[in-house]
Amino acid sequence: MSGKIYLIPTPISPENIAWAIPAAVQQCAAGLSHFIVEHPKTARQFLKQLNGKHPLQEITLLTLNEHTAKKDLPALLEPVLAGLDVGLMSEAGCPGVADPGAELIRLAHSRGISVVPLVGPSSIILALMASGLNGQCFAFHGYLPVESVARARKITELEKISINLRQTQIFIETPYRNQKLLEQLVQVCRDTTDLCIANQLTALDEKVHTQSIKEWRRALPNINKIPAIFLLHG
Repeated sequence: MSGKIYLIPTPISPENIAWAIPAAVQQCAAGLSHFIVEHPKTARQFLKQLNGKHPLQEITLLTLNEHTAKKDLPALLEPVLAGLDVGLMSEAGCPGVADPGAELIRLAHSRGISVVPLVGPSSIILALMASGLNGQCFAFHGYLPVESVARARKITELEKISINLRQTQIFIETPYRNQKLLEQLVQVCRDTTDLCIANQLTALDEKVHTQSIKEWRRALPNINKIPAIFLLHG
């Protein structure tokens, strides 16, 4: 009989683990000895805070990230098929959401393995909750194009979709490119389009603010190298 895969959310901001991760989730993770993780170093830092029943040096950490080849995924499931319960952890937030773990989860379903999602923080949902924008109809697009012309074209496309469908458009960027993305958003979008910037979610200096593009143009915040989620509603 195979084990289960527990999808273990991790803190978006490491300073608030007790507040961000429910006690039951911490207890579940603390009892496991095998994990599939995006980055072993940050996974160990998280597990160290749990004071688990297994010493860190005895815990097995298998790596699954954006460089993991599809042909290598079955090997990651071998401990589960051998009967062990395994925890799947993203770098931050919820596994399988904007995360390379999704393909492994799909493979687990095809092998008849039970997948158990646990409660925890999702930056996408937290930002949407706090934005005041349409939470009934929304779409997450991940990263926009890096090249300026292509990115401007994509922003215009998303704004039109938002207007036509009354749909909130959600996207992210690498923190060191956040300022350039913000500058292009206020250049390309209509005055009346609403933009929410949610940065440092769950951290002590968390900030979420929504206003029109016209209002943002009056004073752009400095969000260079600051983790952020962008939400657009035309």
